[in-house]
Amino acid sequence: MTKLAYICADPGIPVFGTKGASVHVQEILRGWRARGWDVEVFCTRRGDDVPADLEDVPVTVLSVGKGEGATELDRAADRERRVRAASRELAVRAADSGPDAIYERFSLFSEALAEVTHGLGVPGFLEVNAPLVDEQRQHRILVDESGAWTSMYRQLRAASRIAAVSEPVARWVTATLAEVSPKVVVVPNGVNLTRIQPVLPAEVPTVVFVGTLKPWHGVDALLDAQSLATRPWRLRIIGDGPMGAELRKRASGHGKDVEFLGALTPAAIPAALEGAWVAVAPYPELPDDDQYFSPLKVYEYCAAGLPVVASAVGQIPAIIDDGVTGSLVPPSDPAALAAAIDQLVSDSERARTMGVAARESMQQHSWDRVLDATVGDIVERGKVAA
Repeated sequence: MTKLAYICADPGIPVFGTKGASVHVQEILRGWRARGWDVEVFCTRRGDDVPADLEDVPVTVLSVGKGEGATELDRAADRERRVRAASRELAVRAADSGPDAIYERFSLFSEALAEVTHGLGVPGFLEVNAPLVDEQRQHRILVDESGAWTSMYRQLRAASRIAAVSEPVARWVTATLAEVSPKVVVVPNGVNLTRIQPVLPAEVPTVVFVGTLKPWHGVDALLDAQSLATRPWRLRIIGDGPMGAELRKRASGHGKDVEFLGALTPAAIPAALEGAWVAVAPYPELPDDDQYFSPLKVYEYCAAGLPVVASAVGQIPAIIDDGVTGSLVPPSDPAALAAAIDQLVSDSERARTMGVAARESMQQHSWDRVLDATVGDIVERGKVAA
């Protein structure tokens, strides 16, 4: 059987975790297996939430840890060195497994794909989901920026195909290294239409949000929207994160019907969506450079047959057909968000029609199509193309 080595050197992404990035990793693994490939994973963080259908996937883990040092800067520098060292060892382990192709999720300081493809002469696919170097510098701590760029240049040059999750990410890649432009393809996220099935609405109008509770997901605006609503609807929030305690306190202060389910495994999400009437993606207003994401939650909302009320930012208008599969509203506008939700919960037939259309629109966004767009004619089902 043809073998694939899947590499993720990013210690922030557990392969078997609850994050959207973890869902993406798992769906790509399923996609390769469905194509007849024998897949082995090489990563820095495994995670404990292993889906039953992926329990037999071999996983090599080289843990990085949090970094050591007297100051935060020292710890960040140490962590960068550890990631670089781990990626080198992951490359050795991956090469030793004898793969016929490499697939790596782009991570800061990793040169694993370059190492393996150079040593074995096999195709390499690099998936780029964010402008990580810029993101790390702006929002976290980046000590060795020169080293981060050097590693990225090497990875980009070595890849047979570079899959960018959105047009802004593709532009960032080609602006970084123009020579790789012919290898770059834009491949937005997909959805598993078998895992996510249409849900049945509960008797009480229920609005659902799924995602990490961080500022750039706009849950604070959603809570404010509920306080402005002219129609009664309960709010179900699936996920947790740094803003969890603050948002729970805010919800309590509003005195509205809000249910916090916490972080759930991908396998538990379909059941958690049951009973919903409307799904929400209330992204706030951000600079254009920060609107590069391909929102996995929106694809899954649509697959669940839910009308989506979402901020008209970034890639969302390309997914949601305003007035057909959902409603687009201005970002950071609780009043507009409340009005759009009120309109749908007060007209169940319209909401149902939109939900059916949303589900239908996802037929073109299966993960199988995502992988087909990524690999193109470089590999065939079950083998490397001649």
